[in-house]
Amino acid sequence: MKKEVQEKFDSYPDHISFLMHQLRELILKVAEDHNLGKVEETLKWGEPSYLVKNGSAIRIDWKPKTPTQYFLFFHCQTKLVDTFREIYSDSLEFDDNRAIVLSINKCLPERVIQHCVELAFRYKSIKHLPLLGV
Repeated sequence: MKKEVQEKFDSYPDHISFLMHQLRELILKVAEDHNLGKVEETLKWGEPSYLVKNGSAIRIDWKPKTPTQYFLFFHCQTKLVDTFREIYSDSLEFDDNRAIVLSINKCLPERVIQHCVELAFRYKSIKHLPLLGV
């Protein structure tokens, strides 16, 4: 992990840091399990950001102004969040067309988030398909 990303993780309260590390590991595992290539981990707009060569970037963060929520952010000009809303509206919350909103008081819906991460990391090759090929 790059120094600036580690510093961001270190800045979170302990209970949030645990959740953010859990989310980070899930993102890295998806890329590895699906042979999606090397994950570039950086800090973009002050948030940990993850990108693979043929994908769309994913950023993650927690903000003090919404202390019971943490987020997976996606490029707002993609069809990603609209697609997630179409297939996972029963199990996920969204912020407009830019983020999945997670609750610190609920278990991470791992299977669903893994699928969303996989779609984002495959985005450039599936963006032309209806519902991203789901």
